[in-house]
Amino acid sequence: MGSLDNRVAIVTGGAQGIGGASARKLAADGARVLIADVNMAAASQNAERIVTAGGVVEVLEVDITQTEQISGMIERAVELWGRLDILVNNAWTRREGDGSALTLTETAWDHAMSLVLKSVFLTAKYATPHMQKQGGGAIVSISSVHGMLVAPARMAYEVNKAGVIALTRQMAVDLGPLGIRVNAICPGHIVTENMQAYFWDNNPTMRPFFEAQYPVRRVGKPEDIAAAVHFLCTDAASFITGVALPVDGGLTIQLQEDLGLSLARLVRAHPEIQLPA
Repeated sequence: MGSLDNRVAIVTGGAQGIGGASARKLAADGARVLIADVNMAAASQNAERIVTAGGVVEVLEVDITQTEQISGMIERAVELWGRLDILVNNAWTRREGDGSALTLTETAWDHAMSLVLKSVFLTAKYATPHMQKQGGGAIVSISSVHGMLVAPARMAYEVNKAGVIALTRQMAVDLGPLGIRVNAICPGHIVTENMQAYFWDNNPTMRPFFEAQYPVRRVGKPEDIAAAVHFLCTDAASFITGVALPVDGGLTIQLQEDLGLSLARLVRAHPEIQLPA
């Protein structure tokens, strides 16, 4: 018997990466999972993995920048399985650009706000009545270490991820009396399928340099985040709400000056490392 037997979960961006691993983890513990994504080919492939492992899953094409599709997603899960217990807000895309206040376009800003902050608000808005009917549920949103610390020219991403943390705290206060726990996870660098192709395939010699930034001396896997998602959705976390949990291999606990000195020593010892321009 799994600890999530008979519970129903929605995972946005559940085709691959963090969302894909989270969908598999929840299904493996007994949850019935609705994968919501725009990439139906990848979503179907992930669903096949879940079914092969004995899980219960459905896929639904959803653009979470569209309000009616968000409400339809919630209703579809309830239509399929009669209830909703778990909502994992994970969807994100690099489709639009980013930048500083000087370079970021208004179009890119608006799209990012709809994709993340507005969707987290609306998924909770439509999911809450169903969770309330059965006495509660769990909402987990994927923020980032970029929601705690910022990098240059990433304004849309940083503001969104910080906003997820603020939304999490606000909703934890508002929805707690209804039996709904709301938490966020702040991953460090996670090597998803897309990140591997986008970044590491073109920068293989830089991997040791990147890993050396983490006290655990490795970057993350989607399964690392999925394990945290799973925990926060179980009764083992029943007294945890409003938390922004770093799952980052210790990245955010280091003093930057000392880290810089350590990385400089690494580069001197390994001249083969090709740093980006």
